[in-house]
Amino acid sequence: MKPATICMSSRRTFLAAAIVLAAPLARAQAGSKPIRLIVPYAPGGPLDATSRALAEQVSHTLGTVIIDNKPGAGGNIGMDHVARAAPDGLTLGVAAVATIAINPWLYRKMPYDAARDFAPITEVARVPNVLVMNAEAARRLNIGTLADLIAHAKKNPGQLNYGSGGSGSAGHLAGEMFKQQAGIFAVHIPYNGANPSQLALLAGQVDFTIDNLAAAAPNIKAGKLTPLAVTAAARSPLLPGVPAMAETLKGFQIDTWWGLVAPASTPPEAIARLNAAFTAALKTPETAQRFALLLAEPMPTTPEQFGAFMNAERARYKEVVRRSGAVVD
Repeated sequence: MKPATICMSSRRTFLAAAIVLAAPLARAQAGSKPIRLIVPYAPGGPLDATSRALAEQVSHTLGTVIIDNKPGAGGNIGMDHVARAAPDGLTLGVAAVATIAINPWLYRKMPYDAARDFAPITEVARVPNVLVMNAEAARRLNIGTLADLIAHAKKNPGQLNYGSGGSGSAGHLAGEMFKQQAGIFAVHIPYNGANPSQLALLAGQVDFTIDNLAAAAPNIKAGKLTPLAVTAAARSPLLPGVPAMAETLKGFQIDTWWGLVAPASTPPEAIARLNAAFTAALKTPETAQRFALLLAEPMPTTPEQFGAFMNAERARYKEVVRRSGAVVD
């Protein structure tokens, strides 16, 4: 009986040890292939910062998520890498209003098909835009509201100008939408990026810009810029005293937004797993706090909701880009 007892005891010890070793081994295998999240812009911006925050939040459910910045061509280079990646759920991309809704109509040649080459996962965030004037110019021209700006432009046709980060940029298209709906004319002055445009506004070289709130907020707080209206459908809790443009121009809305996509043909079960992990992360207080520092609002959605939203935005910007006359070769 003693040899049998020793044998059974050894077997139980071996099985227990195997179970103990198997758990971390299974976790290691699950995370042995990290997810690559391609950000089609340079490090440091809101899209990059929110992507890094989410990568940390989902690490306990999806394993390691590596941020891979691939800037260039207005985001087209990075998104082309996503479109060409294997549809295995291990390569994702950050899709934004520019790369999905604007660039298809702005660029004569596109390396990817924005409507067909991506599988939506979830929207991530929205940042309201805001129409701002140089504070000194606003006082000098006695402009305190959006209605004042419109009235001044109508009384002084062609005397106002506005800056943007370049022809076909979100700021340019927002300015063209404003001009069209308000029935005014203002000269567009394109700069090589949003930062030079804002510097020109601060220097009084342009009269107004439409910029994202995250970029404009420090100078609004410093009293250097006067906010006349936010471009979201409703007032922003971040600027509660500033009206929405829709209060003066019915139906006006233009937001900066971004979300997550995978290559087309990624299996539905992989999309569902990714959506569950990322939307759970977007709903945490930690994510809300980190996004708030960027003046961004978390926007967890289903894949179907995000897909429908991207389609609607692409259809809307087709006419906006056409009317602006902007083209990039």
